[in-house]
Amino acid sequence: MKIGLVIYGSLDTLSGGYMYDRRLVEYLRARGDEVEIISLPWRNYAAHLSDNLSFKLPQNLDILIQDELNHPSLIGVNRGKHPYPIISLVHHLRCSELRPKWQNTLYRIIEKKYLQSVDGFIFNSQTTKHVVNSLIGSSKPDVVAYPPTDRFGDAISESEIEERGKKKELHILFLGNVMGRKGLHTLLEVVKGLKSKVIVDVVGSLTSEPEYAKQMQEYIAQNDLSSFVFLHGSLNNEPLIEKFKQAHLLVVPSSYEGFGIVYLEGMGFGLPAIGTTAGAAGEVIRDGVDGFLIQLGDSHSLATKLQMINERRDVLLQMSLAARSRYLAQPKWNQTANQIREFLRSFA
Repeated sequence: MKIGLVIYGSLDTLSGGYMYDRRLVEYLRARGDEVEIISLPWRNYAAHLSDNLSFKLPQNLDILIQDELNHPSLIGVNRGKHPYPIISLVHHLRCSELRPKWQNTLYRIIEKKYLQSVDGFIFNSQTTKHVVNSLIGSSKPDVVAYPPTDRFGDAISESEIEERGKKKELHILFLGNVMGRKGLHTLLEVVKGLKSKVIVDVVGSLTSEPEYAKQMQEYIAQNDLSSFVFLHGSLNNEPLIEKFKQAHLLVVPSSYEGFGIVYLEGMGFGLPAIGTTAGAAGEVIRDGVDGFLIQLGDSHSLATKLQMINERRDVLLQMSLAARSRYLAQPKWNQTANQIREFLRSFA
């Protein structure tokens, strides 16, 4: 098949959504498909809407995949008869994120128009599928294909998990771009008031939302947290693996996750995950078994759970082993990617 993929910016961007797109391209190419990357420049939302005045659908393809993130640039060009099927790869909807109601009302109108313009969907979770279907109905073909979570392989043994649990200070990993949606402010508010000393490693880009990142840096300085809260910026491969292995648990109290690759990746290192009930984290985290689900912004509940985990290392060990088992039970990426390829072949 000759396939096109529309994205913003570079396929090498370090985020869960881009990793999904990147791994899908690698899989399709390894199976003999020709994949052309069509990259549009990152700009603000209004500027992306103006792309509809100039962007044209590429020619000579069997099928076109569009990352739904690009929806403002594509609502115009998708109108009318397509020269080939158009499939939208939906990680999560912009209108699902936490922001002022008037903004999400606007985004919902635009996203609905975009979603109605395509021929089928690749969803990263049942939650994402439900959100889209509730917006436009469920008449279009789709496949639910969970993201790749196996890039680190069988990363840690049970004996290593047991030994790590003996460390005195609770070691918390926050992994995600430093942006409001990921909820770092909730974690910092909690660790500021914890009775027990902890170590917090924050791994993620400081440039996605520079103003928010600056606020977090100032909060750390003003509250004397810099001796145990460390901002590392983006890390990949060996440095990231080292942070996973050093941590006891993963905390990302995000306001919305379309799936939450990071939770499962952490579980591969035996890290119980703490997320929120907003979005699809509940498809990954079994509350009280391999992690916890808290209400959005519930700093009191988060503090209680961190304090309990720190004091009850037997519970930490039990949840850490359960987290590793949850990771091992997840379908492998080759199986998932093959579902996508067969879905695309049914169109092409």
